[in-house]
Amino acid sequence: MKQPRWTLEMFTVGFAVLAGLLALLVLILQPAAWPAVLLVTVFCIVLVAVTRYRVRRWAARWVTGTSFENSKTQYSLASLSQPAALLSGDTVVWYNIPFRDRVLNGGDQLAGRVNKMLPGLELAQCGAPEGQVLACASGVWRIHASTVSGGEGADSRASILILNDETALRKIENEYKASRPGYMIFSVDGYDDVFSDMLDSESARLLERINRTIEGMIARGTGFLRRVANGRYIAVVEERQLEQFAQQGYEVLDKIRALEPSINLSISIGIGRRAPTLHAAQEMAVQALDMAQGRGGDQAAEMTPDGFTFYGGVSHGVEKRSKVRSRIVAEALVELIKAADHVVIMGHRMSDLDAIGSAEGVLRICKICDVPAVIAVKREATLAASLINAFEDAGQEDDFIDPRSALSIITKETLCIVVDTYQVGQVECKEILEKCGKIAVIDHHRKGVGYIENAVLVCHEPYASSASELVTELLQYVGNRDDKPTRIEAEGLLAGIMLDTRNFSLHTGVRTFEAAAALRRYGAETERAWSLFDVSLTEYNAKAGLVAKAQMYKGCAIVLSGELPAEAQVAVPQAANDLLSIEGVQASFVAVQAGSLVKISARSMGQVNVQVVMESLGGGGHQTMAATVLKHTSLEQARVRLNAAIDAYRASQKKGNVKA
Repeated sequence: MKQPRWTLEMFTVGFAVLAGLLALLVLILQPAAWPAVLLVTVFCIVLVAVTRYRVRRWAARWVTGTSFENSKTQYSLASLSQPAALLSGDTVVWYNIPFRDRVLNGGDQLAGRVNKMLPGLELAQCGAPEGQVLACASGVWRIHASTVSGGEGADSRASILILNDETALRKIENEYKASRPGYMIFSVDGYDDVFSDMLDSESARLLERINRTIEGMIARGTGFLRRVANGRYIAVVEERQLEQFAQQGYEVLDKIRALEPSINLSISIGIGRRAPTLHAAQEMAVQALDMAQGRGGDQAAEMTPDGFTFYGGVSHGVEKRSKVRSRIVAEALVELIKAADHVVIMGHRMSDLDAIGSAEGVLRICKICDVPAVIAVKREATLAASLINAFEDAGQEDDFIDPRSALSIITKETLCIVVDTYQVGQVECKEILEKCGKIAVIDHHRKGVGYIENAVLVCHEPYASSASELVTELLQYVGNRDDKPTRIEAEGLLAGIMLDTRNFSLHTGVRTFEAAAALRRYGAETERAWSLFDVSLTEYNAKAGLVAKAQMYKGCAIVLSGELPAEAQVAVPQAANDLLSIEGVQASFVAVQAGSLVKISARSMGQVNVQVVMESLGGGGHQTMAATVLKHTSLEQARVRLNAAIDAYRASQKKGNVKA
């Protein structure tokens, strides 16, 4: 099928060429006749333009059946109630009256490009069974197409379009989605600790202010709020209102914090969104609240079928732990260990002193229970080689095993105990997790997406300084007085606490010093523990080189470096620590190239929550110690992304008017 529009254009061009040649010939033979030639040329141009216009108008009326009532076109497709159009290639050669009235608003645009009438139309997609949904002509249409080929080339194909109006259906769909119920749970962080020392009148006034703040938040929509316990509320609201809360960053977090800054008041919020049922939304909200509290509280966590989204979490955590819970966890851990045939203990990848120290503490519990146990660690990829060497010198070389070798001893009765990490993607060996029958977790890092979900026992305390501190507490409730750690085990635990507290200068609480005192009673010597931090000359030079490359950005020291030798990898976190001793540095970020990866180690003194910054880049960690790995990224790209993450964090700080 030939394109009529192009046929008309070629006729016009041919006529213009012939007329031009004739005029040129006349001027050559009779130059004095140019006025007459000019007049004739103008007349011809006007005649052709009028003729083209009248031909197009006549053709449009004829093919659409408005003046040719008995045409085959009129009887075949013109009577359809849906808009329909016939294409030759990409050119519209016919359309029925509903198409003209509803899509073209009553006008005629015959022999025009279909993409001008229906912007965004894809014939290939329209040919699929589900068609194409297209918003145009003041409505939403589902367009189906059938195409046949008349020969070679795209211009030889013929297509017919059928349009179905789904505008009303889409409005109903949007309203349905916007009115879907979501479930919210509000919980005042550390309720008993906050109100225990208050007078009844003071607590009543503060609770009234909290109630009014949360009620004011929910009252802006169509939802309802109920208080179900002391410091705990539930709310059911529509999806449209939850979207508004998310866009505003859950401002209620800042409002609650501002009610009484002197007592560090905060709330955690768990939200279940886009669930198939209200019961499922409630379960999602419970999981989200657990996630928010596991990350330190003072934040909102949304759970949807796509995963978690977090808001807030920029303030200090407050220690909220009890010795009763530690005793209960210790008893449950002992029961699990005694029921297992073997125990495999492992920490995170690139294990450090806290991971290995706490692992040895758990191994001591297994020895007290008289159950065979080993620590799975990659000797070629660890930052705690000094501690492992110390254990081997003490005759405990059998305590350690390569993760690949550990797989052969694992059965369905084997217990895996993970220390110093809660993330599936960060464990030393995922295969061990998958193969072991039961899993227990002991960790102090704030909870993040990708956590170990199937653990039968979880000792997760984000307010603890280190995993070594948690294990030290558990050891005090296991065995008899004679069943205590050896000196080197106590020093390993002490070194783990010293690492994560930066020698007891950061993130310490009463329980931290109690754990250190207990280790001292077990024979740990501070001097020996401190010697585990000694570095080689190569490592020291690498650390000094990294510190020398530091540049300041919004109170943060940033280092970008090329690849380092394998023996100098420990210099990366050490450089991040040393940068914090520079005046004006609130946080440090050391980024090192490793092939197509860029590894970033982040540290802070508490003024910046580096966990939030690293999470925005796909990583995680703790409030003062975090890391991430950027894949297929150059150093320059890593710098741009890191600066953007710091900008976003500073903006959230400013908005909340709090110190991180």
